[in-house]
Amino acid sequence: MVMQKGMTVALAGNPNSGKTSIFNALTGARQHVGNWPGVTVERKEGHFTYAGVHVTVVDLPGIYGLTSYSLDERIARDFLLHGKPDLVVAVVDTTNLERNLYLVLQLLELGVPVVLDLNMMDEIARKGIEIDTVALGQALGVRVVTTVANQEEGIEALKEAIVESEQHHPAPTFKLDYGPPVEEEITRLQNMLERSTNLDGYSSRWMAIKLLEGDPEAQRQLKGQPQEEEIMSTVMAATVRLEGRLEDGDIEMALVERRYGFLNGLAKAIIRRKTGMERRLDISERIDRIVLNKYLGIPIFLTLLWGAFQLIFTLGGPVADLVDAFFTWLGEASAKGILALGAPEWAASLVADGIIGGIGSVLVFLPNILLLFLVIAILEDSGYMARAAFVMDRLMHALGLHGKSFIPLILGFGCNVPAIMATRTLSSEKDRILTILINPFISCSARLPIYVLFAGAFFAQAQGLIIFSLYVLGIIVAIGTALLFRRLFFAHEIAPLVMELPPYRLPSVRSVLIHMWERSRLFLTKAGTIIAITVILVWALASLPPGVEYASEASLIGGLGRLLAPLLAPAGFGFWQAAVALFFGILAKEVVVGTLGTLYGGEATLTVAIQSAFTPVSAYAFMVMSLIYIPCIATIGAIRREAGWRWALLSVTYSLLLGWLLAVIIFQLGQLLRLA
Repeated sequence: MVMQKGMTVALAGNPNSGKTSIFNALTGARQHVGNWPGVTVERKEGHFTYAGVHVTVVDLPGIYGLTSYSLDERIARDFLLHGKPDLVVAVVDTTNLERNLYLVLQLLELGVPVVLDLNMMDEIARKGIEIDTVALGQALGVRVVTTVANQEEGIEALKEAIVESEQHHPAPTFKLDYGPPVEEEITRLQNMLERSTNLDGYSSRWMAIKLLEGDPEAQRQLKGQPQEEEIMSTVMAATVRLEGRLEDGDIEMALVERRYGFLNGLAKAIIRRKTGMERRLDISERIDRIVLNKYLGIPIFLTLLWGAFQLIFTLGGPVADLVDAFFTWLGEASAKGILALGAPEWAASLVADGIIGGIGSVLVFLPNILLLFLVIAILEDSGYMARAAFVMDRLMHALGLHGKSFIPLILGFGCNVPAIMATRTLSSEKDRILTILINPFISCSARLPIYVLFAGAFFAQAQGLIIFSLYVLGIIVAIGTALLFRRLFFAHEIAPLVMELPPYRLPSVRSVLIHMWERSRLFLTKAGTIIAITVILVWALASLPPGVEYASEASLIGGLGRLLAPLLAPAGFGFWQAAVALFFGILAKEVVVGTLGTLYGGEATLTVAIQSAFTPVSAYAFMVMSLIYIPCIATIGAIRREAGWRWALLSVTYSLLLGWLLAVIIFQLGQLLRLA
């Protein structure tokens, strides 16, 4: 078969519509992640081939509309207009049909070819709901496909619809009637735009509607155009006329109401319910009566968090022991083999103590990292994460934070860098910067190896509880910082939290595993790059100058540690190895363990070494210091890109001082209590 010319397809949809599951089902492992040009927002792209056609699939950010108020919306709209996709697959959550179809209306008004994917059909079937897909397709002038993404049902039909659209090049025929007053002004503006303006891919009707809505991006598009002043004068005149003719004088609201009015009527025409189903409480509502209860919501969330850490250590511990035994054997065998070949001792030490000892001391915690990301993926795919934001909304408002800020904070449990990027969904610039500044206090997965090492060495019977306390402490510090910074820098009214709750779903095993692997892959990538480079550097500094005893105070790294150690003495770990570990931990938090592993050996030797150097109180103070002090280089870079150097420097200075202060307080208080 001769391969036809390829095509590019954009996936668009609301958050929680199942768009990512559709993307995974279409592309499988043939996907990669990068950044959109000029911004740090994640861009997913994948491929599949069907009937000889090679299809590139671009997963757009989850959005509710095509305004330009948020970074997500600007990225989606810019790609639709300037990326020139051959087709847009609009993924719709059928359990929230009217709300999801609002985006579809805007896509059709934009003038892009659309295939409508009605996802989660199994859930509405369980509710006794049927959708007349033929009538829906006729009303909107699009082809309709039904899917159940998490079970990969309907994916072949969707691929077929995508490829057939390339062959037939369907042109959008939908046109929403906004009523005589608005239509008159749209037509007047549309004619003027077509005569005098370079629309640069924009539909003239869509541009006219956006100008009447006061859309900033549409106004920017006119900058420098020959007839800019005339067009904007016409827009102002049209606005004045419409404000006088419309009932409440609000043009944007009138257009929104017209769209929802159309969708409401459409929904009544195409949705059929079995007798009595309207009054029957579905399972999501039953669960939400408990999960979203104002008294039970937060305790349930904390219980789930505590249970997650118990699971991580119960299941991850034995596997971690096997990984540790492997690296211990590998280090010893490698050293013997290298010496047997006649290589010098420094070469054997580099491989055994530096590379294998350093990297192995980090990779030994990979089972715990995998389980952490597995838990996060299950909570996300099940629909609970969105509810966590609602549960915390009342508390967040009381503490001066927007409820939606809690979602990036939750994502910070995985990695602070994408969590900081996720703040782009916040409409208020002040809320966004404040959330960015407090996010590094949320304990990311990179800190987990430190906690596992020290909790296992000093608190073996209560590992889960100790590490749970550190995660809760991070949340408390973030909230306290938010209160302080809002009073100092960000005093303003807080908008209410508005977002829809997806129904509870049984997570797809495939989707959960893909999410777990994608996030864990970053951990492995760091182990093979920055961590490997750092532990080799640590080994070299511990071996120089020539002739010095390896990892002694007389080595270069010992000298560096002696300079820093006095500053840490009040916190209970004023010895040079701890100082060096924290110093190199700024590159990546996993390097704290990697550095200690390079200096002391594998986990078995390392555990004995830290038990002799620390006490339980100083060990806990060290974990707190590791939690709070300077964010890693990647996080500092993300703060700088998203908020600017001024805020990045504030984050570094504030977190360093706060981490040191809390560690000192904990150790000194522990000393007093022990004396008492």
